[in-house]
Amino acid sequence: MSLSSLFSSPRERRLWAWTAVVVVAIYSTLGLARTLADWLGNDFFGVWLFLLGCFLVLLAVVTQGLRVRPSGIEIAVALGVAAAYLLVLVRMAIPTERSHLVEYGVVAVLVYEALSERARQGRRVPVPALLAILITSLVGTLDEGVQWLLPSRTFDPVDILFNVLAAVMAVAASAALQWARRRASAWLEGQP
Repeated sequence: MSLSSLFSSPRERRLWAWTAVVVVAIYSTLGLARTLADWLGNDFFGVWLFLLGCFLVLLAVVTQGLRVRPSGIEIAVALGVAAAYLLVLVRMAIPTERSHLVEYGVVAVLVYEALSERARQGRRVPVPALLAILITSLVGTLDEGVQWLLPSRTFDPVDILFNVLAAVMAVAASAALQWARRRASAWLEGQP
């Protein structure tokens, strides 16, 4: 079996490659996270890096929106998703917990998109959303398991729950936005 036959399309291959890049980036900070937080200071780490992450996510959403003009239902679903994320982020008191929401949210969306692309290309993928949540949760659990082995880190089962929450929220948001786009397309095609 060649490497090219492993993937159903070049897009799927790119999505898995980006997933690997993000996971490697997350895991590469395991030994450095506390040192980096101490060096940058909690204010910088907790506020400025989080704001930078939010800005980059907003930039991605805006640039995607500029490529395809969203319909009213897509805008409504996107605002609902943004409100849900904002409510969860406001309730999270510890900045590092917010990072789980961003890190594993990105992993979940990439995995979900890769699995969805695979299914669109005719390959058998049972329940891509559930499978994406499961894969992301396993990656997050492995992350915590590695932390248990490192003297400078702490294994925290609550972090595993945040990783699962991040996966569920990201996949649900992505699926809702896909649903809104399909619904808008179907409505437009039904118009004379």
